[in-house]
Amino acid sequence: MPLADTITSELEREAVTTRNLLALVPTDKLTWAPCGTSMTLGVLANHIATLPGGIAVVGAMDGLDLNNLKHAAQPESTSAVLASFDTGVAQAKETIGGMNDETLMGNWSLTKEGKTIFAVPRIGLFRTILLNHLYHHRGQLSVYLRMLGVRIPSIYGPSADENPFA
Repeated sequence: MPLADTITSELEREAVTTRNLLALVPTDKLTWAPCGTSMTLGVLANHIATLPGGIAVVGAMDGLDLNNLKHAAQPESTSAVLASFDTGVAQAKETIGGMNDETLMGNWSLTKEGKTIFAVPRIGLFRTILLNHLYHHRGQLSVYLRMLGVRIPSIYGPSADENPFA
């Protein structure tokens, strides 16, 4: 199996769960945050939505300087978040799917003003920053939603609100 298929197939599977959770974000609560130092619900949802496409874009390059990093903005609606997510997932699947094993094993670097912060094989970028980072923030989103009284669906098994095995 080509390395690209291992990443794109996992992204495709996990995107279903992620999209289901993003769809539960109440538009009228986008500016809510659990405390003063946390991202708003909208910025968090938008960060999750833009991760796949954004990481695909930078992963197609040889590296990124932190000074060029763009941060997620406050979205206007849940539908805008979902549209960004759908576009980003499609872009990630196309970009990564077009890479051969040699490209995926090629070096990718994060730098700041010319100083290397870390360097990994490109597939490591996709594994840690695209997939694992996405799951981390998806878990964070489920906590935000729970705090707002939103029923949380099954993610990897039963939640307090949904048991797919019952």
